[in-house]
Amino acid sequence: MREVYHMLESKEIFVVPNFISEGYFTQTVIPRELELDGVLTRRSECCIRYCPPAGSHPKMTDLLLRQASEIAAGVPREQTSLVIVGHGTKLDKNSATAVRKQVALISATGSYPQVISAYMEEPPLVSEWDQLSEHPYVVVIPFFISDGLHSYQDIPILLGIAPKTETTAGQPEVFRGNPHILRGRKLFYGSSIGTELLFADVIVDQAVRWNLKWGGGV
Repeated sequence: MREVYHMLESKEIFVVPNFISEGYFTQTVIPRELELDGVLTRRSECCIRYCPPAGSHPKMTDLLLRQASEIAAGVPREQTSLVIVGHGTKLDKNSATAVRKQVALISATGSYPQVISAYMEEPPLVSEWDQLSEHPYVVVIPFFISDGLHSYQDIPILLGIAPKTETTAGQPEVFRGNPHILRGRKLFYGSSIGTELLFADVIVDQAVRWNLKWGGGV
């Protein structure tokens, strides 16, 4: 990772971790590998600013709402439960905290009558989505940076839209079967939030916001 410095010409460098939340990699691995002193590192003529993870950007709430609208276009929101799914693990509580934060922010907008946090490995479990939700339409969005085994296979199996014996990893078709008629509901399943096209703008804006906070030109 530290070899990236040899590829850069600018004296102003912004490091934006492409992660959903703070954790071991953002707090320990990246600073260690890039030899960072903190949020601001000066090395010879270079100024290196270390930004928060992209997933902590305030626009994440708008992206989640945008994706939910696109997944279930035309579905009445007043009859829809929105489920934001995180990994959930005792080894790292930050990802679950990030999901709960977004659920609170979306709930405050009043866009959906019910917004739920659910997890793969800790309660409330995403496998119990039908018990958690109260409305006939249910929209599920994985709060992950990228699509992979969790979004292609693990979560679809937990939701019940893919059988346990089926290997769907690497098959984006799993996102194209909406709506799924399951357990008396119409379920809409979306890809990970990090695949949203506007997520690139979030990464750039994270650097801009950090520059304004800590001063200096870009």
